[in-house]
Amino acid sequence: MNFDFHNPYPTTRVPVFARNAVSTSHPLAAQAGLRMLWKGGNAVDAAIAAAAAMTIVEPVSNGLGSDAFAILWDGKQLQGINGSGRAPAGWTPEYFRNKYGADAKTPPKRGIDSATVPGAVATWVALSERYGKLPFADLLQPAVEIAERGYLLPIVVQQKWVAATPELGSLPGFAQSFLPWGRAPRVGELFQFPAAARALRAIAETRGKAFYEGEIAEALARFSRENGGAHAVQDFAAFRPEWVTPISKEYRGYTLHEIPPNGQGIAALMALGILKNFDLASHKVDGADSQHLQIEAMKLAFADVYRYVAERGAMEVTTEQMLDDAYLASRAKLIDMKRAQDFRAGNPVKGGTIYLTAADENGMMISFIQSNYMGFGSGCVEPTFGISLQNRGHGFSLEPGANQVAPGKRPFHTIIPAFLTKEGQPVMSFGVMGGNMQPQGHLQTLVRMVDYQQNPQAACDAPRWRFNTGLEINVEHQMDKGTVEELVRRGHRIDVIEDSYQDFGAGQFIWRMGEPSREGYVIASDSRRDGLAAGF
Repeated sequence: MNFDFHNPYPTTRVPVFARNAVSTSHPLAAQAGLRMLWKGGNAVDAAIAAAAAMTIVEPVSNGLGSDAFAILWDGKQLQGINGSGRAPAGWTPEYFRNKYGADAKTPPKRGIDSATVPGAVATWVALSERYGKLPFADLLQPAVEIAERGYLLPIVVQQKWVAATPELGSLPGFAQSFLPWGRAPRVGELFQFPAAARALRAIAETRGKAFYEGEIAEALARFSRENGGAHAVQDFAAFRPEWVTPISKEYRGYTLHEIPPNGQGIAALMALGILKNFDLASHKVDGADSQHLQIEAMKLAFADVYRYVAERGAMEVTTEQMLDDAYLASRAKLIDMKRAQDFRAGNPVKGGTIYLTAADENGMMISFIQSNYMGFGSGCVEPTFGISLQNRGHGFSLEPGANQVAPGKRPFHTIIPAFLTKEGQPVMSFGVMGGNMQPQGHLQTLVRMVDYQQNPQAACDAPRWRFNTGLEINVEHQMDKGTVEELVRRGHRIDVIEDSYQDFGAGQFIWRMGEPSREGYVIASDSRRDGLAAGF
């Protein structure tokens, strides 16, 4: 790819070039990954070290009670791993309706009954066992040090910490863990997390067994029971992440790969499959025509995803049917260039998260994502070990259908790592975090790089839009005013938003420039977070 390395957008970042690369949304985590590469580890070792550090330095987005997914190039082929947690054995629609009323439609948004069994720690272990070079305990050492010694709170993380406190401050364990002075830490204040350091040491020493079969599992089950939850030690012991084959879609000579359902990555593939039917490059990159086409394609994809996607065994259609070229071409014909539309699902039978990426000079590349879902997740924190539990259970439905809650089932999931190849060879490991913004971010940044040759940092810095529901979209305040006015004329209902942290996601990108040992990578990190693209 002959990138244009002129960046037309306001930014505090520049692309970084290196043979060994780590990009995360916090500098200390990126440096934890680099430490593993310096020690002779590979990209997987770096990613695990960075992920462990991220549970400490960005607790507003993830924690030891998170879920995780990854796609990696192992030197010969792509591999995927699904580390999303499953429902406790006691979870049924009746369980929730008996507690929350007959009219309840979903499990609660917060509290112990919003947390499925966490999958991130097991995902670290599985990746290390299959691909890691360094001892597992070494990978967690930087996170242990950060948790024990503490770190000075950065700007963006602190803003979200303050914003979450009113809603979560009274939930079990939250104030004890995250309000050390009866309030959120201020920018530049030292935050220490000795409970999490204790957990990380136990996880390191037992290669994760303490978390799923030992003292941490027992503490989590006890914590759940004391707060009215249904989690039992057996639920933790039964959990295993799943190795999966990524699903993919060709676009302009490249192939985008995503984790298959129960995740929403298929939405990005469907939107690209729809856009293949248009000559995007003939329209101005930041003009209304290009943005309108992308918005409408994304809306069409989401209409089907929200209707059909759940755990694969429960879906009434296949991913192959949803990605069928003829079906997506028929959906593309529904787009009206002059008018925004509120699309409904078709019939394909006829045809607050952290993301990080690492790559090494031997060619291994990993795309890794880890999340508590909504900010601090459930808001419940087991205090002995500092386990901040996600709230992925809220993604279940209590109504009959593919996504109805059931014992041992996985809910519809929003976190999605992505990977780009060309002619069967690795090109880019990347992701954009932020709820349903993730496939939208994949689409927008990839179009900028592939259709318009914008370099990864420019594509990352460019203004974004976010589809919500119906005709409603948000746009970043720096988007061209003429483009926004024209989109409004076409019927888009637009809110201009200045807070980009959650609304427009944040990405990390590593693009392979040639043979890694000889040429290396170009690395980008989103300026919407406190992150760092680093390498050597």
